[in-house]
Parts: sequence; C-alpha cells; structure tokens
Amino acid sequence: MRSIHKRAILYLRVSTEEQLDNFSLKTQEEICKKEAERRGYAIEKIFKEEGKSAKTISGRPTLAKLLEYCRKNKTRIGALIVYRLDRLSRQTGDYLAIRRKLNDFGVILISTAEPTGDSPTEKLIETILAGFAQLENDIRGERSRNGMRTRFMSGLPNGNPPPGYLMLNGYVVKDTLCFDQIKKAWDIMATGTKSSREMAGILNSFKLKSGKTGKVYKFTLKNIYRMFRNKYYMGVIVSQTYKLEVQAQHISMVNREQYLKVQEILDGRNPNKINISLRNRNNEDFPLRRFITCVICKLAFSGSWSQGRLKKYAYYHCRGRCKNCNVPRDLMHTYFTELLKTKPITEEYTAFYLALFENVFQRRFAKIKQKQIRTTSQIRKLRDLRQSLIEKNLTGVYSDGDFKEQFGLIEEQLQNIALFGNQASLGQYTKEATKEYIEKIIIDLPRAYEVCDIKQKRTLISLLFPKGLIWNYPGFTIR
Repeated sequence: MRSIHKRAILYLRVSTEEQLDNFSLKTQEEICKKEAERRGYAIEKIFKEEGKSAKTISGRPTLAKLLEYCRKNKTRIGALIVYRLDRLSRQTGDYLAIRRKLNDFGVILISTAEPTGDSPTEKLIETILAGFAQLENDIRGERSRNGMRTRFMSGLPNGNPPPGYLMLNGYVVKDTLCFDQIKKAWDIMATGTKSSREMAGILNSFKLKSGKTGKVYKFTLKNIYRMFRNKYYMGVIVSQTYKLEVQAQHISMVNREQYLKVQEILDGRNPNKINISLRNRNNEDFPLRRFITCVICKLAFSGSWSQGRLKKYAYYHCRGRCKNCNVPRDLMHTYFTELLKTKPITEEYTAFYLALFENVFQRRFAKIKQKQIRTTSQIRKLRDLRQSLIEKNLTGVYSDGDFKEQFGLIEEQLQNIALFGNQASLGQYTKEATKEYIEKIIIDLPRAYEVCDIKQKRTLISLLFPKGLIWNYPGFTIR
C-alpha cells in the first residue's frame, strides 16, 4: 500500500442550478478523495460551499476561509484538490489571482478532470481552460439576459408579483386568497377618504395570506405607498433595467382611470411635491417685458404679480421704479393690441409667418404620423394578447370568469384606440388647408399675435419692433 506522507485540502462548490445535475457536493467529494489517494495525499480538511455562484470571488465566505487556512498552514498543506478548475472561479482574472495566492503559500492546485502543474505548458493549459470557463459563463449570462428581455417584452414579469397575484407555471394569475380584498382597498383609496396609514390598518385587519407561502401579509406605511404607486395593478409592467413599460398579460386589478385617480390623491398629500413655476426669460404672463422702456428713466420694463386682499394682480414696472411706474398688465396689453392694428404688414413679417406655420405644420404632421404608428403597434399587441388569453382559457390557466373580465377590457381598449385613430387621421391635416388658414391670419396682426406661443410672440415683437417701444404713461411710441 502506498505510504501517505503529504497533506491536502479539498474545495467543493455547487451553485443552486447545478444541484439538479450530477454535480452534487457528495459526487465531487468522492472523486476528489480518490484523486488524493491516487496521488498519495492525506486529506486534512474539506471546505464545502453550497448554493454559491463562481461569477465573482466576493460572496463566497468558504473560499475566503480556505485561502486564510492555506496562509496560516503553508508549511503543512501541500495541495488543494478540486473537482474542476471552474469550481474556484469562472472569471479568468479571479482564477489567476487565486492561483497566484496558492503559489505564494506553496500550495499546488490539482484538478481531478484537467491537467495542472507548474510547467509553462501546464500553466498555459490552465489559463486556457479558465478562459473557456469564463466564456461558458458569459454565454450563459447573455442567453439569460436575452431570455429575460424577451419575456418582459411579451408582457410577462421576471420577478415575483405583488400581493394579489401568484406565479403559476410561468404566468401570473389571481391569488384567490387576497385578490378581492386588495381590489377593495383600491376602491376605498380612490374615494380619497382614507390616509395611507389608515389603509395599512384596514389591510392588516383583513389578515390577508399569500396563496403561495401561506404567510400573513404585513402592510406598513412604506409598502402601502409602494403598492398604490405600482402600475402592475392596472396591467402594466415596468422595467428599471430597460427603462420601458409594456402591457402585461396578467389580469388587471384596476383600470387606468382609477389608478390615475389614486395617484392624484397621493400627490395631493405629498408635501414634497410642490409645483414651482420658474421665472424664466420667456415668461408667458409678461411677453412684453424687456421690449418696453420707460420714457422717464429709459430702463426696461419687467413684470410681476402683486398680492391683493382677494386675489393677485399682474403689473409691468420699470427697473428704475419711477413714480407711478406700476402699469396694470391688461392695460399695457390693450394698448399693444391697438398698436398692432395700425402696424403695416411688411414682407419680412409675411415671410416669418409663412416659415413659422410651415414648421408648425411639419411638426404636427410628424406627430400624427408617429401616433398612428404607435396605434397600429398597440392594436397588434392587444390582438396578440387577446389570442394568448384565449389559449390560456382553453388550457385552464384562466377561469371562464377571469377570461370574460379580461377579454372585455381588451375589447374596450381596442375600441378606444380605433376611435382615436379615426380622430387623428392624417387626411385632416393637409398642407393646402394649413396654407389657407395662414393667409387668413397673416392679414390680422392682433389675431396672429394671439395664437402664438410665448417664444413665437417674442420673435414676432422683435421682428415688428426691432428697436423696441417706449411707454408714455399711457400709450406707446415706436423707437
């Protein structure tokens, strides 16, 4: 019998998915022990790591303990035996780092399935095999990512569904133990009579159980807020990874109108959601600011709101703050409209307006076309979803009641989309009709000014009055 005079340790690792294959820790241990006996090594210690991936070194505490053990016992341990090299790592860089540490400790690495050693050829083969392990891992990861994206785009979630739903054979179905009660909670929340804290108390009083685990749900203020913000309940799944939203295949708990109503209620209670109107240079409330100068101080007029007893009032005022410089906005706008009526129409003005409306027409035409493309895509997806629903009903995934409910929602969405498509017909937006409309507006300066947005108004003012206007308290003088 061979005399045993050397000591070795074993490292065994299996990931969660590998446990289903003939790759168990017991199998690895038997093979490694035979290899140790064949090479004349006495096994001093066995390190086992179960349910851990080899994608990274971090997250594997047993491997860390093994390396520390080798460091402390480098005069005693002669070899580390593994079933295969990918048990240490599937990343080439990590594998070489581990290999280098073992070499520093004087510990040789032995694989039961691959050639290992310290010769240049053996080191090259080891590196190549480690590279193949990483390639296999990368391909597997890419397939997994592609599969998850395909599943998401088809309307199926990749994670666990929220309370009220269960995952059954890869599809999301109603959780009959709590679906109706959570739907009732949405109905109560939509009335606006209950706070989020009160809703948590109501749901906890129901003592809802998960149909999958049997555990009673514990609703806190935080997850109540998250639940009523979740678009999942209106049949939409959202991916932060892909930055996309798609129509889901599962049965929606609430319709879009009810969901949006609840969002408005939550927004109204959020003290951090403040609607602040920034004071930008193109202030819609005061389109004439900086174009008008004061006849007294020669400084430009600005605009602001003043709080009265009952309401706010809008005023233009010069920056010099001359006496009686506060001019009611409506008064100045009235004088400006009267000035426009007397302003002759120039060729520059006509060219500007034709170019402006040509640009507007092209933008609106493009938007309508894009909407029609999206509408066609939505119709196709809803029809596919309808067909999938029929198949699930036939195979028993959805009951007849669930099928009728969801089928009705899909038909309603199809009708609404078809109605929108008819209203947004491209035929209603012809270039000839737009040109005729432009020609009618051009000859009416006040009306032309009125229909412009703030940027267009300021461009038009610059075009009509390139040197600006002077305010005479009251009335204008053209510079």
